[in-house]
Amino acid sequence: MAASIYPDFPPKTTLEQQEYLLSNINDWSILNGLAVRPSAGLLSTSTDLSRTLATTAPVTLYPSLFPRTCFEEARAIQKAYNELYAAIARDRDWLKQIVERLIEVDDFIAKLWSVHLEVENEGYVQNISLGLFRSDYMVHTDPAIPGTKPSMKQVEFNTIASSFGGLSTKVSQLHSYLNTISAYPPTSPATITPASFPSNPSIESLNLGFSTAHRAYGPSRSSPSLPLCILFIVTIPESNIFDQLALSTPLQTTAGIPTFRLAFSSILYHTSVSSNKDRILTYSPPHSPDTTYEVSLIYFRAGYSPSHYPSSASWDARLHLERSAAIKCPSILTHLAGSKKIQQELATPHSSHLANFLSRTSSSDMIERIRNTFTAIYPLDATPEGQHAIRLATSAKDSEGYVLKPQREGGGNNVYGSKIPAFLAGLGDDQQKWRSHILMELIKPPTLRNSILRNGEVQSGEVIGELGVYGVCLWRNGPGEAGGKNDGRDGEVLENWEAGFLLRTKGRESEEGGVAAGFGAVDSPCLVDV
Repeated sequence: MAASIYPDFPPKTTLEQQEYLLSNINDWSILNGLAVRPSAGLLSTSTDLSRTLATTAPVTLYPSLFPRTCFEEARAIQKAYNELYAAIARDRDWLKQIVERLIEVDDFIAKLWSVHLEVENEGYVQNISLGLFRSDYMVHTDPAIPGTKPSMKQVEFNTIASSFGGLSTKVSQLHSYLNTISAYPPTSPATITPASFPSNPSIESLNLGFSTAHRAYGPSRSSPSLPLCILFIVTIPESNIFDQLALSTPLQTTAGIPTFRLAFSSILYHTSVSSNKDRILTYSPPHSPDTTYEVSLIYFRAGYSPSHYPSSASWDARLHLERSAAIKCPSILTHLAGSKKIQQELATPHSSHLANFLSRTSSSDMIERIRNTFTAIYPLDATPEGQHAIRLATSAKDSEGYVLKPQREGGGNNVYGSKIPAFLAGLGDDQQKWRSHILMELIKPPTLRNSILRNGEVQSGEVIGELGVYGVCLWRNGPGEAGGKNDGRDGEVLENWEAGFLLRTKGRESEEGGVAAGFGAVDSPCLVDV
């Protein structure tokens, strides 16, 4: 971690001040749904038989200091990132070249691609896609160049199940509330002011994405007409249910759109695809089996991990949804576009792919600004860049500055620093297995302090923050020519906006930052000029 660029923060508190702060955090959080289900390890099954208990979500006691210029730049370029990944998802020919390098060594990617091939062979019946994206960054300062201004470096780009859009708005509101009731001791000069708290519209903006896609589906295609609905595809049980309900509930109460949660494991039991050419997806809720809805939009909060596909029936369920007329968020191609291999292809030094994609969009003037967010990322293959990466990754000394990532979403999958050589050795001598990973240069964030409340316990010390910026993009895929190119050039972006932000914070000693995976805490930025 680099030296600090921030003022001394947070302030020291007396026992009475901390008790006042903690009691208000817990009470406000439960009152306003900034909550999670307790993990199975905390409660016996007999204590919470119906999974009805809730506890305060892991949160920071204070908003974390964050450079204002970095925050504003990350939000300013999100629309360009949306457009970039929409273009990638539309370019089937380019995706095919990338994915075919992985399918021999990554069974999960291979099965996702096989779903696409089956639907493509049958013919896609829905040419509109919705992306609810999140681009994650860390503040970077170069310790070798004292006095350099901080910059944003991208950690990853998420195209499926970009979580915490619900809780991110709520934690911003929590920290602002704590400031208004004087729960934070004053500092001199004042660090926390009303101007330090940027408004976070993630719930409203993401919900607008759902309702916009719902309208884009159009009227019922059934005869006779059926009421339309949105399906959230989820895992059950789900500890992060309140984050999901913060999005689905307003769709029901404010937008008036019937919205249901359906377990990934129950898809084939409660949905049907019509046998005609329209392939209309219908859903009959188990609590009202005589009522049938036509599904306009499928939002995947499950399906991003191999553990979500325990049997061939699970893959049948994914194919079942993908071949239907419902709009998907994400489609299978958009899901694949979020793999780490795509990020590596864009960010490998001297790569031309970024310019090739964005030069044909309305975001062509953003190419260099996006490129500036990249840190060095390498393949582990036979290319010159790949051989250079293998030398780095197998060196006990050089590997210290890198992280090894597989093609996976969710926390807990990465290998850091000195653990990389042993991990690769464990894969055996067949370096084909190595190709399912990328090697990424570690980002060096400045020193920062905060306190995290998790499971009723407070831990204080040095922390690392990761800013996620949400984006909504709705696009129409081009028809493609039979036997010809599917390069996405005849598609078009219909809607595109930046949709709020998320700050996740973890202890410096923690290598992962996933809140739901048990590593970090939701946070909000306190903007400072540095």
